[in-house]
Amino acid sequence: MGRELFQPMHLLLILLIVLLLFGGKKIPELMRGIGKGVKEFKDASKGEDEKNKPTTEADKTSTDKESQQK
Repeated sequence: MGRELFQPMHLLLILLIVLLLFGGKKIPELMRGIGKGVKEFKDASKGEDEKNKPTTEADKTSTDKESQQK
Protein backbone atom coordinates (compact mmCIF):
# COMPACT_ATOMS: atom_id res chain seq x y z
CA MET A 1 0.00 0.00 0.00
CA GLY A 2 2.87 2.41 0.78
CA ARG A 3 4.36 2.06 -2.67
CA GLU A 4 1.07 2.86 -4.34
CA LEU A 5 0.74 6.05 -2.35
CA PHE A 6 3.99 7.74 -3.42
CA GLN A 7 4.11 7.22 -7.15
CA PRO A 8 5.85 9.99 -9.16
CA MET A 9 2.58 11.18 -10.67
CA HIS A 10 1.01 11.53 -7.22
CA LEU A 11 3.97 13.55 -5.96
CA LEU A 12 3.77 15.87 -8.96
CA LEU A 13 0.07 16.38 -8.34
CA ILE A 14 0.72 17.20 -4.68
CA LEU A 15 3.44 19.70 -5.64
CA LEU A 16 1.11 21.33 -8.16
CA ILE A 17 -1.65 21.69 -5.55
CA VAL A 18 0.80 23.22 -3.05
CA LEU A 19 2.00 25.66 -5.71
CA LEU A 20 -1.56 26.67 -6.53
CA LEU A 21 -2.53 27.09 -2.87
CA PHE A 22 0.45 29.09 -1.69
CA GLY A 23 1.79 30.71 -4.83
CA GLY A 24 5.36 30.90 -6.09
CA LYS A 25 6.44 33.72 -3.78
CA LYS A 26 5.12 32.17 -0.57
CA ILE A 27 6.80 28.75 -0.92
CA PRO A 28 10.40 29.99 -0.33
CA GLU A 29 9.19 31.84 2.77
CA LEU A 30 7.52 28.67 4.07
CA MET A 31 10.63 26.58 3.42
CA ARG A 32 12.82 29.20 5.11
CA GLY A 33 10.56 29.13 8.16
CA ILE A 34 10.65 25.33 8.31
CA GLY A 35 14.45 25.40 7.98
CA LYS A 36 14.79 27.87 10.84
CA GLY A 37 12.51 25.77 13.00
CA VAL A 38 14.52 22.61 12.34
CA LYS A 39 17.80 24.46 13.02
CA GLU A 40 16.48 25.84 16.31
CA PHE A 41 15.30 22.38 17.32
CA LYS A 42 18.72 20.87 16.57
CA ASP A 43 20.49 23.66 18.45
CA ALA A 44 18.20 23.22 21.45
CA SER A 45 18.70 19.47 21.54
CA LYS A 46 22.48 19.91 21.19
CA GLY A 47 22.46 22.52 23.92
CA GLU A 48 21.00 20.09 26.43
CA ASP A 49 23.61 17.48 25.56
CA GLU A 50 26.50 19.94 25.71
CA LYS A 51 25.25 21.62 28.87
CA ASN A 52 26.96 18.96 30.98
CA LYS A 53 30.14 18.86 28.89
CA PRO A 54 32.97 21.43 29.17
CA THR A 55 33.20 23.47 25.98
CA THR A 56 36.82 24.67 25.98
CA GLU A 57 40.19 23.22 26.86
CA ALA A 58 40.44 25.57 29.86
CA ASP A 59 37.11 24.30 31.18
CA LYS A 60 38.26 20.71 30.77
CA THR A 61 41.49 21.44 32.64
CA SER A 62 39.73 23.19 35.51
CA THR A 63 37.16 20.39 35.71
CA ASP A 64 39.95 17.79 35.82
CA LYS A 65 41.78 19.71 38.60
CA GLU A 66 38.59 20.02 40.64
CA SER A 67 37.90 16.31 40.39
CA GLN A 68 41.48 15.50 41.41
CA GLN A 69 41.23 17.73 44.50
CA LYS A 70 38.18 15.87 45.78
